[in-house]
Amino acid sequence: MLSPSGISASFRRVWALVHRYVYLLRSSGVRLVELIYWPFLQMLTWGFLQKYLAETSSPLMQAAGVLIGSVLLWDILFRSKIGFSTTFIEEMWSRNLGNLLTSPLRPYELVAALSLWSIIRLGVSMVPVAIAAYFIFGFNLLTLGLPLAVFFCVLVLTSWSLGLISAGVILRYGLGAEELAWSLAFLLLPLCCVYYPVSVLPDWLQPVALALPPTHVFEGMRSILLHHTFDPMDLWWALALNAIYLAAGYATFSWFLSRARINGTLLQLGE
Repeated sequence: MLSPSGISASFRRVWALVHRYVYLLRSSGVRLVELIYWPFLQMLTWGFLQKYLAETSSPLMQAAGVLIGSVLLWDILFRSKIGFSTTFIEEMWSRNLGNLLTSPLRPYELVAALSLWSIIRLGVSMVPVAIAAYFIFGFNLLTLGLPLAVFFCVLVLTSWSLGLISAGVILRYGLGAEELAWSLAFLLLPLCCVYYPVSVLPDWLQPVALALPPTHVFEGMRSILLHHTFDPMDLWWALALNAIYLAAGYATFSWFLSRARINGTLLQLGE
């Protein structure tokens, strides 16, 4: 029997998979608490640190929300990446990935469902934390204005690129490589200049940092909060770089998936 084809059928398959993830989240209060717990804890820690440093003579620390803004924007990237990767890994933990990929579900539909679900998880975790940052520390993320939408797009697209690479490597090496799902984003943390400007880095390392899309987000955030200026050209470059990284990430995932199918390891993925 032929599987339904066309955009409508593809959308139904993606939406059905997202519905499955929604039911899993609703069935476990612990999952819901975990989504909010870590971002809220980080926001409190860095918020109180900024409050203390604001009492010093440092002009940077006296600028409202520089550290809190960095934490919230970094969590957009990290939580979106974790939402993508852990959902994929859970399919492997439950030995369900082989079942999904032998169904009419296409690989790109699986990627679309994981991407959509990462945004939903991101909203569940970050919206309450951003509201709490406003009431506790008086920092309003919306003060970044229209660039906030571009910041969000850049960070989410980067997280999907990292998620696809992580998923591909895990397909190749099994669940023994699942630590990559957590550590890959942190590997980029020093180069993305989350808490300091690019000028702090050695001269030879600065081009590497500027080749990473998130770097432009954090530079743009600091420019808005400290100098009340914004250069949209930097973020257009970041979006262009993201297109390259996203294509490379999907190509990596597709290649490892095809190798797993050829080798017959989809139903035997383990440590």
